[in-house]
Amino acid sequence: MKKVKVIMPKLGMTMKKGEIVEWKKKAGDHVRKGEVIAIVQSEKLTGEIEAPEDGRLAEILHDVGAEVPVGEVIAIIEAEE
Repeated sequence: MKKVKVIMPKLGMTMKKGEIVEWKKKAGDHVRKGEVIAIVQSEKLTGEIEAPEDGRLAEILHDVGAEVPVGEVIAIIEAEE
């Protein structure tokens, strides 16, 4: 299986880190490309993180409440080939 990294997105021009507000899926859940898997927020904006591929959410690397730098991996999806 191909491992796909899910990264903390940049929601605004000055955003340097974001907080994970909620995981909509848990490790082991199947996800579809475009499905919302997490909610994150910066100081000014709240946004959704979508699954980049169909597959299984193999690993969640940061818990709810964690502040994560933009571009850092927050989860791994094992993509369907």
